[in-house]
Amino acid sequence: MQTRPLGKTGLNVSALGFGAMHLNDERVSEQEASRLLNQVLDLGVNLIDTARGYGLSEERIGRHLAHRRQEFVLSTKVGYGIDGVPDWTYACILAGVDAALTRMRCEVLDIVHLHSCPLHTLEQGEVVTALEDCKRAGKLRVVAYSGDNAELDWTIQSQRFGAVQTSISVCDQSNLAQRLPALAHAAMGVIAKRPLAGAVWRTATRPETYAEGAYWDRWQAMGLEQTIPQADWNELALRFIAHLPGVASSVVGTRKLAHLEQNLVAVAKGPLPTEQQQQIHATFLRNEQGWCGLI
Repeated sequence: MQTRPLGKTGLNVSALGFGAMHLNDERVSEQEASRLLNQVLDLGVNLIDTARGYGLSEERIGRHLAHRRQEFVLSTKVGYGIDGVPDWTYACILAGVDAALTRMRCEVLDIVHLHSCPLHTLEQGEVVTALEDCKRAGKLRVVAYSGDNAELDWTIQSQRFGAVQTSISVCDQSNLAQRLPALAHAAMGVIAKRPLAGAVWRTATRPETYAEGAYWDRWQAMGLEQTIPQADWNELALRFIAHLPGVASSVVGTRKLAHLEQNLVAVAKGPLPTEQQQQIHATFLRNEQGWCGLI
């Protein structure tokens, strides 16, 4: 698996990352979680991304991968969910980092994101200072932000973050024209989230969830299945994002090893032909109706 520098953080991450949200699914047994996580590493994927909000995910990573901690880059997200502590406060960030260290049975976290933190809270500064203090204390390596739109713009301009995680897909291209170049200029690492856009091309009816529903609407509006007929859109979508200049890794979540293996094969095929890449981007621009990044 190809690895790339994550900005100037000093970390190298695999072109495909593993999103561990699905480990919160109680239908996934402990045995299945252990097998999946270990096979992720065995296949060469070295970025594992989770969050406090993903329930069992952090605990299962600690339970099943603590013995292999030196083999992967560990990314999580904080800002909320600490009993007795108000969300989005200095104390909540510190407690969230400490809780993640305990849950995942490690001494240091590689990347810690403020998880979709509101703009006014970012501007007040204390949550960013909290992450910076945790970095100075040796509890984390990279201060990061996960989010989009005006909050992402503020993050770039602040010059206080080493990396970001943001939505980029065939249905979510608002970052391509300006933000990716700005992130590259600032030497910030970029992790693409939702690169498959919920695989809305597989769905005949509109999904009920907010983001997938919005992506489905965009997919219908763009008509890419008519523009590029008989395409394997899982493959094209991953190749479209995974090889964009400035994107270090694209994080995809799954409960099934077979899906991960298919995604690895797709990414290994390299960039799309330039004509297809330009066609997908032009189709988005031609149809977009003030479409912003979806958190």
